[in-house]
Amino acid sequence: MLKPIKIKRLSLRVRIFLSMIFLTLISSILMASLSVYQFKTAAKEYHEERLERRETAVKEHINYILSTTTYPLTSENLPLIFKDEIYKLADIHSLAINIYSLDGKLLKSSKASFTVDTILPPIPNYILKLVQSSMDKRYVDVQSIDGMKFRSSYTQIKDTKFKPLGILNLPYIPDDGFYERELRNFLISLGQVYSIMLIVAFVLAYFLSSYITKFLKSITDKITETRFNQKNEKIELEESSKEIALLVHAYNSMVEELDESATKLAQSEREQAWREMAKQVAHEIKNPLTPMRLTVQSFQRKFDPNDPDVKQKMTDYSNTLIQQIDTMSSVASAFSNFASMPAQQNETLNVVDVVQLTLDIFNEDYIEFRSEEKEIITIMDRTQLIRVVTNLVKNAIQAIPENQAEKSVVVSVKKEENQVLISVQDNGTGIETDNLNRIFEPKFTTKNSGMGLGLGIIKNIIENYNGTITFETASGKGTVFCVFLPIIKM
Repeated sequence: MLKPIKIKRLSLRVRIFLSMIFLTLISSILMASLSVYQFKTAAKEYHEERLERRETAVKEHINYILSTTTYPLTSENLPLIFKDEIYKLADIHSLAINIYSLDGKLLKSSKASFTVDTILPPIPNYILKLVQSSMDKRYVDVQSIDGMKFRSSYTQIKDTKFKPLGILNLPYIPDDGFYERELRNFLISLGQVYSIMLIVAFVLAYFLSSYITKFLKSITDKITETRFNQKNEKIELEESSKEIALLVHAYNSMVEELDESATKLAQSEREQAWREMAKQVAHEIKNPLTPMRLTVQSFQRKFDPNDPDVKQKMTDYSNTLIQQIDTMSSVASAFSNFASMPAQQNETLNVVDVVQLTLDIFNEDYIEFRSEEKEIITIMDRTQLIRVVTNLVKNAIQAIPENQAEKSVVVSVKKEENQVLISVQDNGTGIETDNLNRIFEPKFTTKNSGMGLGLGIIKNIIENYNGTITFETASGKGTVFCVFLPIIKM
């Protein structure tokens, strides 16, 4: 009769030894897999960002051409507007450029016409639908040709009033040779390092497994108590073996690195705050540019050298531009003072005159100014008051659809006890119910462009003067914003 073979249970030393070897192998495989994934992700993100940067540069150039062309801004005139300019754009940006109509027909290309007619087909209908349905009116089509990924971006071209004129197409063929070489070299180096580490692990596992269990519990307790958001204590063990001392030293080094990481995280959060501040400053600097441009356009359209009031009008136009320039200058100067952006430069002023002068920069003939009094004197920052009125009026104009027959924006100023009330009312589409509680949130916007900082910034300006801003809205009827500012006297 055969006796059963007794298999002894593996000792803890052997199990630790095998576990360490197994973990080393698994970690090397995971590291290699993760590295391959990260390299591919990095390559994809690089090409996406590069295409987006080049597309942004081309669009800015195109917008400049559209703003300076003498042709009427229509889809039919795009071939004439970019008759010669498209070749310059292609040379400057080293990129093939195609311009299509809104229904997908090719209007102009930077390639020779005899090749375009036979090679470039119209834009497929599914791409046109994706461009129309996207929030930013943009779609990137990715296809594989002969094993190489081919990207092609489609984005709408709009006129100065944000009306679609056509579709800009930028073909882009990425070159992944550099990333593939880097990945190959990295995997070779990683294999060499892990081969050495595997040999070292065999040696260390054999010796350390004999002693590691003795102090394992105390070390485990310390590691269990380790937290990222607290001050962690280092391990201090007496009469420990050399191997355990190495492990304890490694843990203590980790604690030091954890403290350094916490410091770096705090620094990163401060840098993020600076980036947010930079965005706000950029938004504030851009705000005066639109009024300045509108002022110049109004001057070009209305200027008459034979007008008997030409001198006064020149003075008014100059004062308007100087005010906007002062606004940008104050924002730029205040950027160095993080606590106050921009700093208040209070002065005695007539709120009625300042608001009425601010409205002169707008060309819309449906803007109406009303005031029950000719003079409401207070002390505050002129540029900040102009910024508040400009933002609210711009939002009111943008809230009215372009195809609406009757348009109305009413700006009124009146005195209520010890406060001045500035109201801006429009007959636009109103604010949706879901957005009522988010209208003053930073970065929130219902428009296709902009960073959504305008209302948040003017709310801060108003609250800095102990004022308040409220609004009432009705869907399809319009919105009225009311600004209450205390009347400050010397």
